[in-house]
Amino acid sequence: MAEPVPRSILNPNLSKRFFLAGAGATMAMSSQTFSSREAMAQNVLWDLIVVGGGTAGMPAAMFAADRGARVLLIDIAPQLGGTMDRSSGQVAAAGTVWQKEQGIEDSADAHFDDVMRINRNTSDPRLTRLLVDNAADTLNWFAARGFKVMDNHPVLGGGHEPFTTRRYQWSPDRARAFQNIMDPIIEEAQEKGNLKVLLDTGAVDLAQDETGTVVGVVTENDTGERIDYRSKFVLLASGGCASSPRMFENLHGVPLYCEVAYPYSQGQGITLGLGAGGYVRGGDKYATLFGAVMENEHFPAPRLVGASLAPERRPPWEVYVNVNGKRFIREDEPSVAHREYTLGLQPGHRHWAIFDQEILDTAPPFLPRWSREKLDDAFIDHSMFAKAETVGELAVKAGVNPYNLEREISDYNENLAYGRADKMGREHRPLTVAKGPFYAIRLQGWNVMSYAGLGVDGQLRVTREDGSPIPNLYAAGEVIGNASTSGHALTNGMGVTPALTFGRLLGQRIIPFTV
Repeated sequence: MAEPVPRSILNPNLSKRFFLAGAGATMAMSSQTFSSREAMAQNVLWDLIVVGGGTAGMPAAMFAADRGARVLLIDIAPQLGGTMDRSSGQVAAAGTVWQKEQGIEDSADAHFDDVMRINRNTSDPRLTRLLVDNAADTLNWFAARGFKVMDNHPVLGGGHEPFTTRRYQWSPDRARAFQNIMDPIIEEAQEKGNLKVLLDTGAVDLAQDETGTVVGVVTENDTGERIDYRSKFVLLASGGCASSPRMFENLHGVPLYCEVAYPYSQGQGITLGLGAGGYVRGGDKYATLFGAVMENEHFPAPRLVGASLAPERRPPWEVYVNVNGKRFIREDEPSVAHREYTLGLQPGHRHWAIFDQEILDTAPPFLPRWSREKLDDAFIDHSMFAKAETVGELAVKAGVNPYNLEREISDYNENLAYGRADKMGREHRPLTVAKGPFYAIRLQGWNVMSYAGLGVDGQLRVTREDGSPIPNLYAAGEVIGNASTSGHALTNGMGVTPALTFGRLLGQRIIPFTV
């Protein structure tokens, strides 16, 4: 378990507003705006306030409203949807209608075993179990309302470590397909009057009574107006911190390398949960993708271009080394999870692809989206690309250890020339790296999600570090950390599927409001 994070690291200006409990209690009014006092005078009490209208918040709000609850859904963005505007929407479940159509036999137990195998038993087993037992019902609900998957899906995998059973699928419309189904349901609930949506409105504090029970949310809209809303329950579903470089690095111990996440993923839900007495876990389980070329070293940097690093699609011709000039992995390693895990052990989560002129001229493109002309230009004027007449000179230009790189390339070439086994176990060795000029492309590991998040129990209640729940406060989605169900790995479907499923469960049955 990761050490708790001091609240001052996340938001040094965090305040806490305590409201007194009891039938005759009154609230301090000195700093409240007129609209806030007006809301108090009307004694408006919501059954549920959902902070964040994304992949978890939207289903929670609509299913709670369907139960007859009075729901307030707030989002700091000018539109609902959260990360669904950019997510691939890849989901996984055992027992879906798509499996049934293709005669695929599967079970929640098998799904659980696969997830834990891939992440080496590092995800929260309670939450993983809750997910696999309920994911199929969630996806089948969407399927009944028109959600379509791509041809030949489900599949075993697609970019991440494959399952042993075909239970992984996504839509041609990506995550937008889920939002397209939920949008009209949200709109209908608003028309009925038991769901209200406030956009351009962030949560700046949680209200707690003298016992620590959460009794409301303090909001601030885009004009700076603060309003206090009272509620029986509050759900934090405002996403992670993958667009907050400071918080991301504080929670993970890793720089935010890539500028790609949803811009509103600033970690406010994490800050709110900490302010209410919660704690953060999971940052130590950060996992990295195997690498892409960044525009520059001023992290977070935009992603410039991806490389063909999957040996199942393009067997490698290049040699991979770390900053020490050492090979660190078998370049044709078949396990995606092992490749990603091993890169995570390298300094700076970066590596270099080393090759020569003959490989450049002969091999399938290493950067398939680029023309040869664009690649040649990059070796002239881009800091992530280096070219030199000797391996030693290349190492100096690329920024890796020259002595080690020369020895590694010499060893690689000698073993290949004499028909000896590769020391890393590599099997695909079409050419030596021996005919200058020589080339190096620097690749940076990165991720689009935050692995750290609020600690919750098996009912998705936000807990203190001792495991005791904070009364009336729940959390779902990336605010509880991708590590909660993905563990120390990039596990198929363990981002979107838990958000949708946990949001549905909270709104449909877990949150115990009576209406």
